[in-house]
Amino acid sequence: MSSKTKVLFLSAWYPNRYDAMAGLFVRKHAEAVSQYADVSVLYLHLDDKIDDFQIVEQSYNDVREIVVYIPMKNSRLSLAFNLLKGFRLGYRRVRAHFGQPDICQVNTLTRNGVLALLLKMLHRIPYVVVEHWTRYLPDNFLYTGFLRRRATELVARNAAVIMPVSSMLRQAMLKQGIKGRYRVISNIVDDFFYTTPRAERDNDKKRILHVSCFLDRQKNISGILRAVELLCRTRRDFELVIVGTGVDFASIKDFAQTLDIPQGMLVFTGEQTPNEVADWLSRSDLFVMFSNYETACVVVMESLAAGVPVVATPTGIVPDFIKDNNGQIVDFNDVDALAEKMNMMLDHLDRYDSSSIRAVAEVFRSRYVGQQFINEYNKALGRD
Repeated sequence: MSSKTKVLFLSAWYPNRYDAMAGLFVRKHAEAVSQYADVSVLYLHLDDKIDDFQIVEQSYNDVREIVVYIPMKNSRLSLAFNLLKGFRLGYRRVRAHFGQPDICQVNTLTRNGVLALLLKMLHRIPYVVVEHWTRYLPDNFLYTGFLRRRATELVARNAAVIMPVSSMLRQAMLKQGIKGRYRVISNIVDDFFYTTPRAERDNDKKRILHVSCFLDRQKNISGILRAVELLCRTRRDFELVIVGTGVDFASIKDFAQTLDIPQGMLVFTGEQTPNEVADWLSRSDLFVMFSNYETACVVVMESLAAGVPVVATPTGIVPDFIKDNNGQIVDFNDVDALAEKMNMMLDHLDRYDSSSIRAVAEVFRSRYVGQQFINEYNKALGRD
């Protein structure tokens, strides 16, 4: 039997048979912890396409993953019953795999926090909370409902620690009355972003890069395009490359056609793999993010890991990590200011040393974040 700490992840989002991209940041956290502990993930997925419970159990690298597909029910009582049954079925698999967990990690409140609280009450298993959700932020406020709010507050009070993925998210949660001991924990950047070497420019134009899921009300890609249109009036020595796809992909491409952006200065690549994104970053001079809200903004973290300076709005990790030596901060929706900042940075790229920028991003590495989790588990277990 392993002497490592046994950690159970309970997650609201996780890769599943319907969406392989859902909750990848949670899987990366689980992998980071698995370098130092035994990790099992239990994910409950409500499914309106099945009539009976289905369980998929697999190993992903050193992480044991148990996904329980739960029949969707119309009534709240029937749904709650099915969720509890699904949890019981999945927890049996967890116990069969490595016995009773030493500690639970709740990834996103509130439902899984209630389950962790039950385990604490029944088996004295402490739990920690990691929060990623934008629902507490003013521009995407979804933290409503009397029962939900009271349950969240109860779960938070009983958690050993609450770990939001940025200080901005911590402040938003505190503002909503969610009290407890807080510390910020980082999302994770894959190692290849750090190790992909900076490439020589492949044409005579400086390259501005944006990577996006194409949800314009959040990412404000249309604002970036308007700023680029303004920038084109004073210079033509650059190109904007936009990587990604999503619900607003077609409408954003249509909008770009209405702007006075010369041919050859705007490229839409469509969806790219993470390794391909790292390659684009290695061949870019500047990264732009103009979001209205973020909880962390992993693409900014990846840009820093790749040694690329950033111009971005003050959301997610940006206020904590973007300084004069690695980028510029621009106000929300200020298209004129964004154009000015990009213009200034394109003129002074020599001010930004890629090695120094990469050094700032070392705290996003898997081994570092994993050790921070272990430190918090040890505190919760009285081993500190």
